[in-house]
Amino acid sequence: MVFKQKKDTNETVKPAAAMEAPASGHSLPARTPPKKVIVTGLPNSGKSQIFNNLTGEYSIVANYPLSTICVKQGQFRMGEERYEVYDTPGLYCLFIHSEDELVVRDLIFKEKPDVLLLCIDANLIKQSLALAADLIELQIPMVISINAIDETSKKGMWIDSDTLSQITGVPVVESIAIKGIGTNRLKNAIQRARVGRLAIHYGDIMARGISTVEALLPKALPYKQKTAILALLNDPFLDNYLIDNVSEGQLQKIHDAVDDVQEYFKGNLARTINHKRAQWVDEVTDKIIKRQVAFSGRVSETIARMCRSVVFGVPILMGIIVITYFLVVNVANWISDWMEKLLWLPVQARIDSLVTYPFWKDFFIGPYGVFTLGVAGALLTVLPILSVYFILYNILEDVGYIPNLSVLSKRVFDKIGLSGASIMPMVLGFGCKTMATLTAKTLTSPKERYITIFLIAFALPCAPQIGLNMGLLGRVGMSAFIIAFSVLAAIEAVTGLILNKIIKDDDKDCFIQALPAIRMPNLKAVVKKTYYRLYWFLEEALPAFMYASIAMFTLDKTGFLRLMKVFLQPVVEGFLGLPSEMVDALILVIARREAAASVIIKMSENGHLNYVQSIVAVVLTTMFVPCLAHIGIIVKHQGWKSTVFMVSVMTVTSVIIAGVLNRVLLIFF
Repeated sequence: MVFKQKKDTNETVKPAAAMEAPASGHSLPARTPPKKVIVTGLPNSGKSQIFNNLTGEYSIVANYPLSTICVKQGQFRMGEERYEVYDTPGLYCLFIHSEDELVVRDLIFKEKPDVLLLCIDANLIKQSLALAADLIELQIPMVISINAIDETSKKGMWIDSDTLSQITGVPVVESIAIKGIGTNRLKNAIQRARVGRLAIHYGDIMARGISTVEALLPKALPYKQKTAILALLNDPFLDNYLIDNVSEGQLQKIHDAVDDVQEYFKGNLARTINHKRAQWVDEVTDKIIKRQVAFSGRVSETIARMCRSVVFGVPILMGIIVITYFLVVNVANWISDWMEKLLWLPVQARIDSLVTYPFWKDFFIGPYGVFTLGVAGALLTVLPILSVYFILYNILEDVGYIPNLSVLSKRVFDKIGLSGASIMPMVLGFGCKTMATLTAKTLTSPKERYITIFLIAFALPCAPQIGLNMGLLGRVGMSAFIIAFSVLAAIEAVTGLILNKIIKDDDKDCFIQALPAIRMPNLKAVVKKTYYRLYWFLEEALPAFMYASIAMFTLDKTGFLRLMKVFLQPVVEGFLGLPSEMVDALILVIARREAAASVIIKMSENGHLNYVQSIVAVVLTTMFVPCLAHIGIIVKHQGWKSTVFMVSVMTVTSVIIAGVLNRVLLIFF
């Protein structure tokens, strides 16, 4: 029998021919399914980096919460054993507060993993131990990975991992995940995973109450003791799980038993449980933490406080924007011009000499050619700008600046009816609006969720858009950049105020923002993340650019594009004061904003946009219809009717605002 080795997952795969039973009639041995390993832990505890190290896959790693918003799978092999690994969103406890936490608990309850890999951030040891106590009660074999020990050692703090292993009864591995240190030890520990022990006694009456509820649950239901505890705590999502596993009558009996126990404790049941766990956490912390008394270095904490304060935080933010602007305008545009001269002009000349038939020459290198608009637009116009911008953005992620920026911006968000819980999705919108909209599911307030999704989709530029807008506006002067982005900021603020007034109030989410330590960026990790983000961009955008060029070419050749320009002339040229070629960009916005930006940049290079027109074009395309991928996510959150209303309002409002802006700017310029 022949076996093939699959390089990316180390998984042994049989060819189709080998899957058939041999002629002798002997059946092949059944293939052992892989063991399931669920990686869990607090937000920003190094889960994705551990997942990457174990599997060789790549999941975005950033020094802030909510960087993982969906489950990702990968595999690795140790000897003859295969393991299927799940990277999950952050989890504070099994008592669920948000939908992303529910995803993790549902995964654990439904997949019934063979191993739970708990990632502990050494900087947040108490919070992590509280989660450890919660997970140990599931009685699933566990491994604990203590991450970021290099950071705690710099603070004069050491964690005794051997003592923690003795207390919990599970293997404990120290690691520096960002550097790949401890990965092999972690793989070996997963093979030795054991069910943990928890020295917490809730009291005889509580124990009897837990046993009473547990006895009412079906025998086949996994994690019965933990389910009983969650029922006694009135977990808001537990009934949805129980309805799928018990009858209506049985569910009522469970509710009656829970009411009886809660009646005895007179509303103090949750306080009793949490108090017992907090005692355990304090006792364990005292045993495993050792501190250096003479230690005094807290530089990272001082820098973090400065980033959050109004006095220092605003100048720091302005400095970051100015540095980014000059690097994008000067370095990225220089790279783009250099690549065009070195790579594109010789290719264009060669195609021009080889292709003589006018139709095909236009198809390949005409204004809407697949090479001109498609390949060259993506590789020569957009890619250099995104490369520079992503490097800078990834450094800020790795340093841990973004969560501190969210705290700094809290004062602004309070004014427009958003609690601190909305800040992180909004800030993440500057990276990717589609992914930021996904994180809005963590908001439990319908009003906040609606306002947040609307503002992300409206006048908030994503990372590629910011970089490309900087590249475009940099050609006409920094004052154009300041005006355009000031207008967009004002539009966001006013829109938030209006939505806050017209939408009925409901309960706001409380603001709990995890603040990671400010650290030196890991250049290897920054380069790797930049590579993957650019690779994913090209994987998605290059085909979209080419399809868009073919669509534009077809519209041009059939005469529809000319008719659209004639029909829209009063609005585009009259009201907006833009050249008719702007219709091309507005069509491309729907497919990919980067494709529209590349067209606008070319218009600027060819002298078709003046100072005022460049500002108006940037403001208009930033606010215009969200891209198709983003619309799909909004539909998932808000439904079709709400999405159609949102998109319609954005489209009409963007044209009106851009037209008014054009008239105002013409007065001064």
